[in-house]
Amino acid sequence: MADSYYRPAGGGRFEATVHAQGAWNAHEQHMAPASGLLAHCLEQFQPRPELQMARISYEILGLIPLETVEVATRMVRPGKTIELLEAEMNHGGRTAIRARAWRLATSDTSSVAALEDASMPGPDEGEEHDAVAEWPGGYIQSIDVRKVEGHRPGRGRVWLRTPHPLVEGEASSDPARLIGLIDTANGIATRVPPGPGSWAFPNVDLQVHLHRSPAGQWLGLDTRVSFGRDGIGLTSSVLHDLDGPFGRSEQILTLRKL
Repeated sequence: MADSYYRPAGGGRFEATVHAQGAWNAHEQHMAPASGLLAHCLEQFQPRPELQMARISYEILGLIPLETVEVATRMVRPGKTIELLEAEMNHGGRTAIRARAWRLATSDTSSVAALEDASMPGPDEGEEHDAVAEWPGGYIQSIDVRKVEGHRPGRGRVWLRTPHPLVEGEASSDPARLIGLIDTANGIATRVPPGPGSWAFPNVDLQVHLHRSPAGQWLGLDTRVSFGRDGIGLTSSVLHDLDGPFGRSEQILTLRKL
């Protein structure tokens, strides 16, 4: 059994392991570890400690195969205090995911720091949640899920962590590893049960905004799921670590009757 989500294969290529297996189809990757890998590669590209990643926008352009993929990273907009980077995950001459990240200069703003999002109860106050009972796939089996009281369809709060590193033999930062869990939000408070006779509701993007850099092993998701009347939905989450809220995520959904 593999220990990591990916194994380096040289030349910017990474072999996906069973832990990266998706929930909708067994032959594809879950977007969560794939987004973590892209965040890891963006951090490694021309690193500048005085800049901090503040937003990553992921566009899912097609199926993400559970195979060896190539990640290409480039500078889109260089700057002294603001940079825009781009990373693409490619396979067989096709781009599966395109990610763009803003890196912003940091400074001391502690005198005006303030939050409007409330903290949520910690993982020690939650109960173990068997996500495997609702979702298949190696990625779902790879994570530890703690459900906070008040969970219901369309609205839920959970804590997630994983014992598995993103890339075998490579150190990943706390932000990259936690970003690699965020896409799970679309499956933690499902409005309808997924599967035959119900609905599919995959997301076609993932937008992550960070007002500070997260730390630790635990990711908290305070999530709301909305379904519109015209086949489109939205999953919105406030993101937490053990120190409180650190950002937000949004996922647009395509609703399809099975």
